[in-house]
Amino acid sequence: MLTPKFDNLVKQLQVLPGVGNKTAQRMALHLLNQKRPQGMALAQALDVAMEGIIECERCHSFSDDDICPICADPRRDDSVLCVVETASDVMALEQTAGYRGRYFVLGGHLSPLDGVSADDLNIDQLVRRLKAEPVEELMLATSTTVEGQTTAHFIKDAVQNHVDTITQMAQGIPMGGELGYLDSMTLAQAIRRRSQL
Repeated sequence: MLTPKFDNLVKQLQVLPGVGNKTAQRMALHLLNQKRPQGMALAQALDVAMEGIIECERCHSFSDDDICPICADPRRDDSVLCVVETASDVMALEQTAGYRGRYFVLGGHLSPLDGVSADDLNIDQLVRRLKAEPVEELMLATSTTVEGQTTAHFIKDAVQNHVDTITQMAQGIPMGGELGYLDSMTLAQAIRRRSQL
């Protein structure tokens, strides 16, 4: 313990994923010893973000305004809607620059063990959106965990009367992956979803 203010800074830094007590102490000392102006800028950015970043009314991703830039972009393809679990999934897909459709963020995945049911997700809003804005293809991009796949099947059952085509992102062997290092479920998925060359 150096001072109560230092201890509080260390405690608050530990809310970040993967940051334990020692790492938080090193971060705090680094900011105090060498980077005070950057530390102040960080504090200001955190304050602005926590107060000003909200949920997009249309897709439920993060936004500075009621409607996020992706939903407001008229160049996006309205015929395809990609359903993801979190806003971080939107960021990951956008970084590929390979998808130009719209998004819908569920806010998590079904997990009865953690007390997360369909009522806790944005599934009702998804159904309402599909009724109001018909799309040609609903692409399910939930995680490959048991919970993610259960969520995908639940959504499929909930929306199948409102959309003609429901697809799921391909799963299997990653680029550069060696067969000997992959788990049996990944290999089984790759075999089932094989495509013609």
